[in-house]
Amino acid sequence: MGNDLSDKFLRYGGGVTSSTITLASLIVLLGAILLFFLLPRKYLIVTFLFVSIFIPYGQVLVIGGLHFATSRILLPFAWLSIKPFSYLRSHRFQWNGVDKAVICYGIIATISALLLWREFGVLINRLGFLYELFGAYFLLRIVLRDRADVNRTIVTLAMLSALFALCMVREQMTGRNVFSMFGGVSEFTPFREGRFRSQAAFGHPIVAGTVGATLVPLFVALWCQGREWKWTAALGAISGVIMTLTSASATPLLALVAGIAALCMWPFRRRLRWFRWGAVILLFFLHLVMKGPVWALIEHVDIVGGNSGWHRFELINQAIAHFWDWWLFGAKNPSGWGFEMGDVSNAYVSAAVSGGLATLLSFLAILWQGFRRLGIARKAASSRDRQLELLVWACGAALFSTAIAFVGIWYFDQSSLVWYVLLAMICAITLPATVRRARTCDGNATGVAREAADQPLHTG
Repeated sequence: MGNDLSDKFLRYGGGVTSSTITLASLIVLLGAILLFFLLPRKYLIVTFLFVSIFIPYGQVLVIGGLHFATSRILLPFAWLSIKPFSYLRSHRFQWNGVDKAVICYGIIATISALLLWREFGVLINRLGFLYELFGAYFLLRIVLRDRADVNRTIVTLAMLSALFALCMVREQMTGRNVFSMFGGVSEFTPFREGRFRSQAAFGHPIVAGTVGATLVPLFVALWCQGREWKWTAALGAISGVIMTLTSASATPLLALVAGIAALCMWPFRRRLRWFRWGAVILLFFLHLVMKGPVWALIEHVDIVGGNSGWHRFELINQAIAHFWDWWLFGAKNPSGWGFEMGDVSNAYVSAAVSGGLATLLSFLAILWQGFRRLGIARKAASSRDRQLELLVWACGAALFSTAIAFVGIWYFDQSSLVWYVLLAMICAITLPATVRRARTCDGNATGVAREAADQPLHTG
């Protein structure tokens, strides 16, 4: 009986049975809602992101059994403040491949879960998932319109990172998490292999470190956007590194290295195709000569003492071995695959297990569309607007860093907003209008810009 209750609890997404939101959090939320309607629209994104990410996701308002975390409470008020119908009448919303991939992912994941479980509780859970995914992503898509909005958003993330880094350093010194005053996170910092694992407002140290690591390329790009941003960019980059190190986890460190390595590829940006094919060929030959599969390399990654490289390898290995168990609509009980296989700490395996092959492919399509648009935009901005080209490249580095991090984690708390805002920023800086402005700065490249904006896949 106990196992049945536990299975249902996890099946419906877990969560508390009563409201846990504190008075302090309610005051902050009310203040944010007032600012939505009082401040100019360009500052809505600042308020929404700052409050939604700063308050722990464990702060929940339960109404009729439905769970409303901070972002879910703020979403309807944020939408009302921007008057979406008036906006859409005066501005032409430009759909793109990333938007379509996000929609496909949400719908396919929901339908697959319903077909797998066929229970009313799963329907409620999936509706909450769609509410947050579509509500937050398309809010960010509408509000983020141009490069100025993107820079403002990166500044907001830099300020958040600085606060998180300061609190995570304090955790290293005291072993206590200051965000416990809001509720939703433990007062005592996790401890492993002789080190504290700082987590700030996030649900797990790995998530906290990963957020900091994946944002570092964006802060580097902000440094290149002009003298006015340099101090903020430096603060953000240092804070991202501090978040990575104080989390004492291997996944954030790998994500940080991946992001920095991608930035360092800037001199070879016109020769990326050779590096991509070289990586594929190298992995192919390693797979042939190694005793185990090529993904067994993950098992040998030992950057931080006590890391779970074996678990990350075995998770991928078992997912491949049990392909026919999950390919259609997902798997109900991956814990039966082996020791600790119920801990699906891999975004790709999580998509596969929760929704089958179609859900996994739609999730991968989001990444593919993001890289595709960035590749086209970088070529269009090349040699015409160096700052825009650098920003596009840095967004690609951040996306690559996130893709690497997803091998060891999936965003299950307010960190999902960092994922959505990265996708929205990519859409904003790769709009055909933005690319056209970059290409027409000399007054004679309009036709080329239009061709570049509409051309098929080129990611080099």
